Amino acid sequence: MRHGATVRVAALLAALVLGLAGCASVDRDPGASPAETTSAEPELSGGLTVYAAASLQAAFDELATQFEQRHPSLRVQPVTYDGSSTLATQIIEGAPADVFAAADEPNMQKVVDAGLASGPELFATNTLTLVVPAGDPGGIDGLEDLADPDRTVVLCAAEVPCGAASAALLSNAGVEPSVDSYEQNVTAVLTKVAAGEADAGLVYVTDASTTRAVDAIDVPGADDVVNRYPVVALNDGANPEAAGAFVAFVLGDEGRRVLSALGFGAP
Repeated sequence: MRHGATVRVAALLAALVLGLAGCASVDRDPGASPAETTSAEPELSGGLTVYAAASLQAAFDELATQFEQRHPSLRVQPVTYDGSSTLATQIIEGAPADVFAAADEPNMQKVVDAGLASGPELFATNTLTLVVPAGDPGGIDGLEDLADPDRTVVLCAAEVPCGAASAALLSNAGVEPSVDSYEQNVTAVLTKVAAGEADAGLVYVTDASTTRAVDAIDVPGADDVVNRYPVVALNDGANPEAAGAFVAFVLGDEGRRVLSALGFGAP
């Protein structure tokens, strides 16, 4: 082949390549943002500290594990669980938390009013049930039996969400309970009943389902006393990017699946 012909062929090939490249660029949506062209999540690192209501333990243990698996460079510290009022007080006093999930709105509002959070969002609901040791050795039939001084009764303290809900439920039912001890979180109530240290107590339906050591007794009016759970990334958290991502995870489809499987209602 002569030199001139070779040059013409090379020029034609170059034009063809450029034309194909131009077509490819036209095929991509010119309005698509970089985020829309990739499914990769931002990589999170460092540590994440979560404070959550005691009734959320099963759910948040699972959510923390799933979240950490999605972000291998991030370390989710063991979640701190307690009554929401206790956690709110600790956060206000300077506890180094990134995320706070409460079992009611009033205790979350304390943290908001202290200027430590803004815009909490509801992610779950819960209701109460009456629990007795498996087999019901105390012969408890309903809420009215909690007024019997011969029965051993444990309830949550009034300042924690399960205590406020218990007081409302009993008041609505016209029952004045004979209470032997008030506990600082719902887990403590469940533990005492499960161990046979009490004849009955009031806990959330989600807690009752975590153990075979208790029997649950549905009570009229429980659906009228609903606890609503808010969650928020705290303003002064050490890892705001991870905190925001975890809150979004709890509010998203993955969080909803975990919470629903454990008996929590939608907000």
